[in-house]
Amino acid sequence: MIGRLLSYALTGVVTLTGTYAVFLTVLTIPYFQNHAIYLHGFKMTWGQDLNVPEQWGFMKNQVTPFSLTTSDKQKIHAWHILPLELYNKHQQELCQEPSGFVKDITTRLSFKLLRDDPEALLVIYLHGAGGTLGSGYRPPSYRAMYAGGPNKIHTIAIDYRGFGSSTGSPSETGLLLDASTLVRWATMEAQIPPSRIVLFAQSIGTAIGASLVRDLARQSPPVHFAGIVFVAPFSDAEALTSTYKIAGTIPLLSPLARFPILMKYFHGFIKDKLRTKDKLEDFVRTCEHSSIEIPKYDITIIHAEDDWDIHWSHSETLFWHAVNGSVVRGIAFDELDHIKQQNKTFLDFGGWAFEWRTDKGIIREEITKYGLHDRIMSYPIVSLAVLRAFGIK
Repeated sequence: MIGRLLSYALTGVVTLTGTYAVFLTVLTIPYFQNHAIYLHGFKMTWGQDLNVPEQWGFMKNQVTPFSLTTSDKQKIHAWHILPLELYNKHQQELCQEPSGFVKDITTRLSFKLLRDDPEALLVIYLHGAGGTLGSGYRPPSYRAMYAGGPNKIHTIAIDYRGFGSSTGSPSETGLLLDASTLVRWATMEAQIPPSRIVLFAQSIGTAIGASLVRDLARQSPPVHFAGIVFVAPFSDAEALTSTYKIAGTIPLLSPLARFPILMKYFHGFIKDKLRTKDKLEDFVRTCEHSSIEIPKYDITIIHAEDDWDIHWSHSETLFWHAVNGSVVRGIAFDELDHIKQQNKTFLDFGGWAFEWRTDKGIIREEITKYGLHDRIMSYPIVSLAVLRAFGIK
């Protein structure tokens, strides 16, 4: 009897090991690797029409669905979300317009309310992996964007290529091109200066956002947003895959953590490196050493301790790299941690916060006790971060 049980147990272990080995082999294939990292195949809005935003509780024509065309001819689906108080002032006119997808958004009142108001503010929203514009806590988080400025904070959110109704398939360079296309549209078509734009990004969107602001800062002339808000970021793809579980249950490479050689081997197959920490550090260093006068940068990094998708230690690493970019001699992680322990603002059950200031800008780290990976996006801490980024007190 015992021998039979041992045989069954051994068979089970061998089967699981073999299955995981096959899984790892599949992950080395770029097509399947893309699906594992970006999760764009998980729509999470099945049976819902992304051109009918009212399904997510928005008022008629408070959200305008439209599309952007990238330089490589991909169609990127987008939502323009009007702040509620502004919508209320123009509700009668807005409701007289047709609902649904708009081929030319420049003909719509919502667009004109954005473009023609010299005090209008805009949040460029880059969402995380998986799902669509309407998935999970994203619709509530759009409301959090304008919560502190319900008469003037507009939001433009996009589904990257391969997500939702957008064409193409995702890649790091492709998603960066999608984000850059949105920035060009916002600054040129909608005529909103960067000083009235805040970049909000969550999860995998933070990797794209870090690349975006780094590249814009290196342009001639450089482009700088009013502020940057990153929620639940990760440091890079290698660190992420070492701890990440698909849908919170299926591990990618974490079982290999005890075998550094094997871990390094499989990391070599990761095509999209998504080095958020390096790009953000480069951005800060570029700002700090700019030879011309530029606006002060404003960066907020927010993470929940109970995030079981991406551990909050990723934000610790990201914050350290950002601060390191601001210090000429550099700063060791332990040295910065000592300074943080001496100067943190403790918020009891709300978590804690710390600010690093230089003559050129400010970098904030806010760690909450609660919020998970996605729910936190709709919390007041995010609304306040957006307000601060715009300089609204």
